Amino acid sequence: MKRDTRIAWINRLILPLLNILTAFAVTAVVFWLIDVNPIEAAEVLLYGAFGYQEGIGYTIYYTTNFIFTGLAVAVAFHAGLFNIGGEGQAYVGGLGAGLAILMLDPTLGAWVFIPASIIGALIFGGLWALIPAYLQAYRGSHIVITTIMFNFLAASLMVYLMVHVLRDTGQMTPQSELFPTNAWMPFVHDVAAGLGYNIEASPLNLSVLLALVCAVLVWFFLWQTRWGFAIRATGKNGTAAVYAGIKPKHIIIVVMCISGALAGLVSVNELVGYQHRLIIDFHVGYGFGGIAVALMGRNHPLGIIVAALLFGTLYQGGAELAFEMSNISRDIVVVMQGLVILFCGALDYMYRPWLIRRLAPVTKQEELVGAAI
Repeated sequence: MKRDTRIAWINRLILPLLNILTAFAVTAVVFWLIDVNPIEAAEVLLYGAFGYQEGIGYTIYYTTNFIFTGLAVAVAFHAGLFNIGGEGQAYVGGLGAGLAILMLDPTLGAWVFIPASIIGALIFGGLWALIPAYLQAYRGSHIVITTIMFNFLAASLMVYLMVHVLRDTGQMTPQSELFPTNAWMPFVHDVAAGLGYNIEASPLNLSVLLALVCAVLVWFFLWQTRWGFAIRATGKNGTAAVYAGIKPKHIIIVVMCISGALAGLVSVNELVGYQHRLIIDFHVGYGFGGIAVALMGRNHPLGIIVAALLFGTLYQGGAELAFEMSNISRDIVVVMQGLVILFCGALDYMYRPWLIRRLAPVTKQEELVGAAI
């Protein structure tokens, strides 16, 4: 096996696994410090995530959200942009999905409502990302700063709209009226029942198929199209891309709109598929979690699906831990997520030099070739 191939395997498989194992090892130490048996905690977590049908449904339901936000971060990252505005883009995408349903005739069929909600989420999420993209491309504002600011702006906007404009009449809770039942994304257990299979009820709905389709489309777009090549070229070397005739400003606009649109699809799973109304804070945690998912998945759709499943497991298993063990709160999920982000992001280079020296050393022939060059 060539050295370049070995290095690729190290970067894409071995290094992420080591980072995850290190994060889990540190988590075990945290459990031990708070007087919790790490092995028992792991058993409870895994049982909560995969031990029964309802738990599996919740795990895949959470996974769906992380696929959307992970893809959103990855698309931007391939252009050299760090979009950390997924929280706000998902939130405003929910506004688009909800308005698309609430403004239509309630007697229409699902074949109108569901595509309309998806399109609304895509448009509103993309437009919310367009403003930071424009500021980065034409005004030099840093995308990290502007997307953080727009997260807070989205939160303020949605609170105002839910309290003063869209709140259901006669309700104190800031939520919209219930969507028509024919606008609901079908639940997987209902679809299975129609096919003659009995599955325990859970929030899992057909949005998971939409997430998988988006993963395939992102792969095709980035690696099989001219636009995808231009995006990756810009991310690798913006100066060289300019000499190749690529316009980085256009790339920034296009990429951020796609990224925001993907993040907006979280609302299809959350609102159209489960809550069936516009609510406050349905998006919390998924936007920032998507950053870790993209980092761990090496910004590749297949890796993102695997990483999203891990985070879905932590979400559902963490809830089971908090329920079963009195000295553990739901916040332990945040701790585990933070450790994964730390080792997959900030400390990503901790193992790489050692792994390359051990598994992909420079051969004598390569040294001679390098010296000759």
